[in-house]
Amino acid sequence: MMKHGWLVYNGFFHSESFSRLFGSILSEAEALGISLRMVGNDQLCPPDAFLAAHGKPDFVLFWDKDVRLAFQLEKAGIPVFNSAKSIALCDDKTLTCLALDSAVPMPETILCPMTFYEYGDVSFLSRVEDALSFPYILKEGQGSFGQQVYLIRTHEEGVQKLRELAGKPLLFQRFVSSSFGRDLRVYVCGGQCAAAMERVAPPGDFRANVMNGGKAAAHRLSAQEERIALQAAKALGLTFAGVDLLFSGDGPLVCEVNSNAHFTAIMNLTGVRIPKLILECILNQLPENT
Repeated sequence: MMKHGWLVYNGFFHSESFSRLFGSILSEAEALGISLRMVGNDQLCPPDAFLAAHGKPDFVLFWDKDVRLAFQLEKAGIPVFNSAKSIALCDDKTLTCLALDSAVPMPETILCPMTFYEYGDVSFLSRVEDALSFPYILKEGQGSFGQQVYLIRTHEEGVQKLRELAGKPLLFQRFVSSSFGRDLRVYVCGGQCAAAMERVAPPGDFRANVMNGGKAAAHRLSAQEERIALQAAKALGLTFAGVDLLFSGDGPLVCEVNSNAHFTAIMNLTGVRIPKLILECILNQLPENT
């Protein structure tokens, strides 16, 4: 029997890269005999009205970070992939670190105390700097494509950035110099590592990201890299994920985990049909198949 699903996307953001990505998902859905309808999050305001007009889908492939909507759809009894809880954990890097603590190796991380207005006394920053040394990484909880990540080289830089970002969830991390400008992106689907690539940043940039002008090459995972990537995805409850690993002298370290990572570059490099694997994982997890 044909399955009917929704591909939920952000109705307020449009780009050529997202259009290509969605096109590849729709093509694979058609090949698998899935009726997949694109639905903007704005169309689902309120969800009940859209459901009354169009009926309930068998599943939702949620390609957005509107986590409150994901929870609403789950509450309506619709299987959502990835789950709302997993999306929420990945969308806030501070929560990601808490969920992964003790599950996988990560750079030493310190969560920044929260303020709702501005930072007055920032004496805590000196204690952070004593623990991590210079330079260190300051990250915003929310961010994509390597943005909202800062390399802090002096106390003055740290204070200035803290004051700029007051009110946002933040974390501090030890800088892994051996991974300056390079990392691994591992795509996990259904408890298996489907593909991997090494990313190298443009000269002088400490962040490795293809969308920011970096280069990439297909990568053959070591047993340790594969194990850590799978552990990270499992700890966050993800059906599919992009797991980013850093290179260190003590082995791979988890940098970030993405609940709806772009796959165009890794698919072009490796030939692995990532959207096909994602959709097959979803079909296998639907209630009648579990």
